[in-house]
Amino acid sequence: MLKYLINLLFPKLCLGCNALLLNNEKIICSECNHNLPITNHHFLEHNDTTKKFYGIIPIEFSASMLYFHHKGIVQNLIHNLKYKNHQEVGSLLGKWYAKDLETVSQIKTVSEIIPVPLHKKRLEERGYNQVTTFCEALSNELKIPYNPDLLYRSRYSKTQTKKDKENRKDIANSLFDVNFTEADHNKHFLLVDDVMTSGATLESCAKALLKIPNSKVSIVTIAYTLS
Repeated sequence: MLKYLINLLFPKLCLGCNALLLNNEKIICSECNHNLPITNHHFLEHNDTTKKFYGIIPIEFSASMLYFHHKGIVQNLIHNLKYKNHQEVGSLLGKWYAKDLETVSQIKTVSEIIPVPLHKKRLEERGYNQVTTFCEALSNELKIPYNPDLLYRSRYSKTQTKKDKENRKDIANSLFDVNFTEADHNKHFLLVDDVMTSGATLESCAKALLKIPNSKVSIVTIAYTLS
């Protein structure tokens, strides 16, 4: 009876479309689940994510899980994850995507999973890094250590959402650095972010990780923005 009253007073809504969830549904409804714009990048050597880095930085493997469309399911999911503290979205998507990534040969050589970091000030403002639960789910499912301390954001910057591609790249190039020891040499890092737009942030992070002797970098994002 108590559970019924709680559900009546505080109904559980789909984080993809805001529809009322049925008893057998969690986080997202069956319709949103069915309509998720899956990229299948993990099947394609020359996918959209990989093409962002051609001739710029050496990447072992890169892929995005979903396509991001304006006012679509994925935008709603990312908004709820990033700004509404619905970190269960990251856990769910990470658990799902791990099943695809475990079939990728390059992933089998990954040493650590590295999140794109927030500056300490931004972390204090938001209270969490929106990619943490996604990374943790990948780590748990793929049995790969999660290391949120290796890569750090060296200075604070305002959101880059409304900046053009060149401005984003100029800003991102000076934002990230690594705090490594000899124990970090010769590792293959899986760099993870929520949404890839211009690729400038991930490029800067990858360049920082590649300062580590004999390191390799792969990249995974939750979503890829179609221009």
